[in-house]
Amino acid sequence: MKYALALFAALAFAAMASAEQKHAHGDKGPNGGPMEDVAGVHAELLTSGNTITINVFDEGNKPIATKGFTAAALVVRGSQRETVALAPEGVNALKGTAKGPVAGAVVTVTLKTAAGKSGQARYKL
Repeated sequence: MKYALALFAALAFAAMASAEQKHAHGDKGPNGGPMEDVAGVHAELLTSGNTITINVFDEGNKPIATKGFTAAALVVRGSQRETVALAPEGVNALKGTAKGPVAGAVVTVTLKTAAGKSGQARYKL
């Protein structure tokens, strides 16, 4: 009986780990940017010059309205660090402007959904 319980626990743990790996993306999003799971949503990072945009999608990659979301991006370029507030814009976007170009930076996004879930994702550009 002990062995059966241990086997069951090991299988349950493996299934949970497998489910979590499924959500560790690094994949490309619908607009071509890197996508990560944050706070139960898919967050696609797009940058252009100094502009940072996070597009938010559900599991089926359908846009999710960002009304009530709060977010910030920590942009690290070498020894320089800058925090950029991201505000809802349009239907499913959070947008902000950095002081300098974002290309080549490491961007860590902290996001809180309208439902109160929060999390972080790290993107290397």
